[in-house]
Amino acid sequence: MPPPKEKRTRAIDWQAIYRRIETGHRELERGATPTAAEKKEVFRKRAQKLAGEPAVEEADRGSIEVIQFLLAYERYAIETSYVREVYPLKDITPLPGAPPFVMGIVNVRGRILSVVDLKKFFDLPEKGLGELNKIIILAADEMEFGILADEIVGTGLLHPDDLQPALPTFSGIGEEYLKGLAEGGLIVLDGGMILADRRIIVNEEA
Repeated sequence: MPPPKEKRTRAIDWQAIYRRIETGHRELERGATPTAAEKKEVFRKRAQKLAGEPAVEEADRGSIEVIQFLLAYERYAIETSYVREVYPLKDITPLPGAPPFVMGIVNVRGRILSVVDLKKFFDLPEKGLGELNKIIILAADEMEFGILADEIVGTGLLHPDDLQPALPTFSGIGEEYLKGLAEGGLIVLDGGMILADRRIIVNEEA
């Protein structure tokens, strides 16, 4: 019977292990401490961000938020600071003897409000039939009433410097009721002046 084979033990290369450990340490240090190129890129992005922030703030400063709506295929806007809510048009009650632009009155959670058709209020020519299924309720101080709208487009920001004065022949709306025209022919109304018109008041007893 042949003698058993001796088990060979492989020598450990400690130098190779040390080299791997050293390499690992360098990689860890590199991951924790950015290289010069990485630092430069971080500083560049920070500088871009800081440079851009004042421009954004400047753009927003002085801007007004408006709600845009359609009325007989024309686009209008009015400051949201004058808008209390948007309410579906339903159960409107005609008011005998009221001005032609007052379509009637509605009961909105116990509040009796007059509903105004801006087309008739501004004595504008009719341009097709609209849906007229929304009421934008305007309010300021003790004045409150609704204006008719076909559709609510949404809200957005406008800067007064971007508004152009409207020529009298363009919209037909009195200059005192206009803030101006925005891009795309958007007619921006002056909610404060409309709310200040006492002709629109309808007493609850009516």
